[in-house]
Amino acid sequence: MRVVLAEDLFLLRDGLVRLLEAHDFEIAAAVESGPELARALAELEPDVAVVDVRLPPTHTDEGLQCALDARRARPGLPVLVLSQHVEQLYARELLADGTGGVGYLLKDRVFDATQFVDAVHRVAAGGTAMDPQVIQQLLTRRAAADQPLGRLTARELEVLELMAQGRSNAAIAGQLVVTERAIAKHTSNIFAKLGLEVSDDDNRRVLAVLAYLDQGR
Repeated sequence: MRVVLAEDLFLLRDGLVRLLEAHDFEIAAAVESGPELARALAELEPDVAVVDVRLPPTHTDEGLQCALDARRARPGLPVLVLSQHVEQLYARELLADGTGGVGYLLKDRVFDATQFVDAVHRVAAGGTAMDPQVIQQLLTRRAAADQPLGRLTARELEVLELMAQGRSNAAIAGQLVVTERAIAKHTSNIFAKLGLEVSDDDNRRVLAVLAYLDQGR
C-alpha cells in the first residue's frame, strides 16, 4: 500500500516513515510543505495520504487544503489528517463530501502504534477513523445551531458519536453495555429524527451523518 506523508517536523516525519514501513506500507513520498504535497498527490496517485494540517510556507491550513483539492481531482482519495487542533470548517468539508476514506486524528491523542496503523488501514479501505474529540466538537456545534439534532436524546447523541467514529452496532453495544437490538433501535430513531435514510452499510451511514452535520455551515 503506497502512502504519501506530509509532516513538516523532521523527527515526527522520520518516525512516521519508519513506523509505516515497519508495517509493510510503501512510502511513495514524505514531504514537508504544501507545494510538495500537492505535487506528490497529483503525480504519484497514492493509495492513502497522511497529512498534517499546518505546513509551510504559511503554517496555516496548507495540508488540509491540498487534501481537499486532491479529493476534488480524484474523488474518494483516502486521506488521514493529523493535527494538534480541530479545524472545524475544513474538517466538515473533508468529512462530508460523501466519498468515504477519511480520518481525523489529534496528534496528542494517538497513544500507540497499533491505533495509528489501524486507522491508516481503515481509511485506505474506504472507512473512517475519527478521534472522539473531533466528533464531539462537530456534534456540539451542530446541536447548538440545528433543531433536529437537538431533538436527539443524550443516549442517541452518544450512539451517533460512536457511529461517526466508524463503529459497528456490535462495537457500540459492547462499549455501552447494551444489546445490539437496543443500538439498532437507537440508530433507527436517530435517522428518523434527522430525516436520513437508514442503511446497513456502516461507512455510508457515517458519511450520511457527517454530510448532515455539514449542512447549513
